[in-house]
Amino acid sequence: MKLALGTAQFGLAYGIASPQPQIGFAESKAIIDSASRQGMTVLDTAMGYGDSESRLGQIGVQTWKVISKLPEVPAGENVTTWITTAVKASLEKLKIESLYGLLLHRPAQLLSDKGPEIYAALQRLKADGLVQKIGVSIYQPGELDSIFSFAEVDLVQSPLSVLDRRLINSGWLDRLADRGVEVHARSVFLQGLLLMSADQRPAKFDRWASLWASYHEWIASTGLTPLQACIAYVSSLPQVQQVVVGVNGLNHINEILQAQTRQEPIWTPDLATEDEQLLNPLAWLQF
Repeated sequence: MKLALGTAQFGLAYGIASPQPQIGFAESKAIIDSASRQGMTVLDTAMGYGDSESRLGQIGVQTWKVISKLPEVPAGENVTTWITTAVKASLEKLKIESLYGLLLHRPAQLLSDKGPEIYAALQRLKADGLVQKIGVSIYQPGELDSIFSFAEVDLVQSPLSVLDRRLINSGWLDRLADRGVEVHARSVFLQGLLLMSADQRPAKFDRWASLWASYHEWIASTGLTPLQACIAYVSSLPQVQQVVVGVNGLNHINEILQAQTRQEPIWTPDLATEDEQLLNPLAWLQF
């Protein structure tokens, strides 16, 4: 199964277009149990997701492949000591012996004067068996040009959706596959915007009215729900190993798992946009 479970909402309220409250412990456990029964094996979390790691440890995730993300290394800290301490603390919270993946949440730090120390610390964690794969979480594929001029990574997590095809159009999706790098797609629903009807979508997104009209016309032509179509598009890409999906409750994860049964490619018109104002949720706060 290509679906990986995003757990940001296990540790904090999450979402920009339509903020959702933190999920309670009992429902978090029910989500994990249901996802595991239905074949999911990969969990995506981060040290910055509130108490998500601690909650996962309480639930018990020893049978899962857990990916976590390292925040920016603070100024004035010994890089190796800080990173090693942070990762060991995560493992203790998660109650597991190693991470399947450790991603830099701020990969630009690799290009700073701390970059060589950060990269060496990640390599040491991998050599010591505390981490199986090291990688980066990016916002746009242009970041990879600089990163791969400096370092080799095992895993890249990137936005990718029917509207956001920058990873494909830049050529980086194929280049990563050629390098044997594992690719995890996130933001496949664009923080829920792609699942909203025209009436539900906040008015500030009306500036892309023609794009939304084409998108909804495509959805209607597929005979699928928006959820099914968005998952089908990304999961059918052979270069993508995992599609990270966040959930807001038990019903949501079950709906997603039912929707992902369609794996074959589906016809898609050219709905791609390069507009950062739409594709980067952080930009939504500015308009």
